[in-house]
Order: sequence, then C-alpha cells, then structure tokens
Amino acid sequence: MDWPIAEVARMSGVTARTLRHYDETGLLPPARIGANGHRYYEERQLLRLQQILVLRALGVGLPEIGRILSEQVDEVDALRSHHQRLLAERDRLEALAGTVSRTIAELEQSRKDGKPVTINRPENLFEGVTPSQYEENMRDFPELAEEVARRAATMSQADADTAHRQRTAQMIRLAELMAAGHPADAAPVQAEIDAQYQALTELRAVTAEDYRAIGRHVVDNETWRAAYESIAPGLAAYQRDAIEAYATTRLN
Repeated sequence: MDWPIAEVARMSGVTARTLRHYDETGLLPPARIGANGHRYYEERQLLRLQQILVLRALGVGLPEIGRILSEQVDEVDALRSHHQRLLAERDRLEALAGTVSRTIAELEQSRKDGKPVTINRPENLFEGVTPSQYEENMRDFPELAEEVARRAATMSQADADTAHRQRTAQMIRLAELMAAGHPADAAPVQAEIDAQYQALTELRAVTAEDYRAIGRHVVDNETWRAAYESIAPGLAAYQRDAIEAYATTRLN
C-alpha cells in the first residue's frame, strides 16, 4: 500500500512543499513517482519521515539528520535511540518548566505583596536551557556563534547548567552594583565588564565595535533582555552602558 503526497502531508502535518524539499535534497525520496508526476510513499518512507520529525523536534538540523539516517541500519535500534533522546528532552523540559514555575510564583507573590521586584537571585534561572541555544542568541555575531556552537557540542547538560549559574552570578553582581548607585563607568562595574570581556576573548578576538554591538544586543535581543530584567529592572540597559564605557575607555 502507498499514499500520495497530499495524504502523507495530511497525516503528518508536514506540508507537501516540505516533503518535496526532502525529496530534492535526498533526505526522503518517495517510493515511486506516478505517471501523473505525483509522489507516493510506502510504510518505509513513513517510518523514515517519523524519524526526521522526531529529530527535528529535538532541534537537529537537516544536514545532521541526513548523516544520522545514512548511518543507521536497523529501524528498531534507530527508534530506540530516538526514544532515549526524547526521554532526555522530556526531563530537560520538566526542569525548564519547574524553573519558569518558580519564577512565576516569585513574581505573583511580589505583586500580591505590593512590592516592586528588585534583585532576584535566580541561581537556577537558566536550568534546562540547552547549550545549543547559545548559538541562536548569538546569531548576529556569526564568528562567535560558530565558536560557541563548537564548545556547546562538547558540553553535557550538567556543564551547561554550571555555566548558566556562573553567568547568572555575574549578572547578580552587576545588579547589586547598580542597586548600590554605582554609575556604569565606575571602577567596580568596569571590573565586572572586564571579566566578561576577557571570557569572550578566550573564544575569539573581540574588537571595540564588536563589544559595543554585544552590549546593544543585551537590550535588543528579547531573550537576553528578559533574562537581565528578571534579575533587576533596568539591568539590561545598565549592562549596555557599562560595555559602552568600557569599549570607549579601554578598547579604543
């Protein structure tokens, strides 16, 4: 039994255009092409499509999916491997959901008490965020993103969570300096910014303009800005201004 492309699209939720793209790239050729030029798929192709969609849901890119599928022989073994990855993803999402739930509870309690949110200490703010998500947030800095992606590929989730906590600790220290009334160009603030800059230069050379752009990105990128603002309102702009002062006085 086989199914036409329109039926496969309906069953899977994948558009016919995407299925044609999968065929054109060699990722999912149909079982046959009818005299009418339509693509038809058999059970084996549907199983392969299932694997593609599972891997896509796990954030794997199409070139990597093609490599993974080309190396597989036994379908049961392949599905067992995907199942393990799905279970790991379920655990990650549960941890992330718990993090968000704690943040919601803290914000709701703050509103109930009628007190503004000042400095939170979300040591686990980013728990459950995968290392590869760094690359997405660095998309405007392709060379840094490439190096981040290379390092992320070698990181376990535990390593990633440790890095997240260290980064959060840096943000909290900066928020405490802001709350204490230090201007963005004050010496203790600039010392924190220098530590951040030195960490970046361990990845690759960062020019003054690159660093300024990263500072602006803290405010312009929704994910980054939300992370900073969850610790202290105004912290994203404070970080940007501190980086601007650092780039002007130390990098020019």
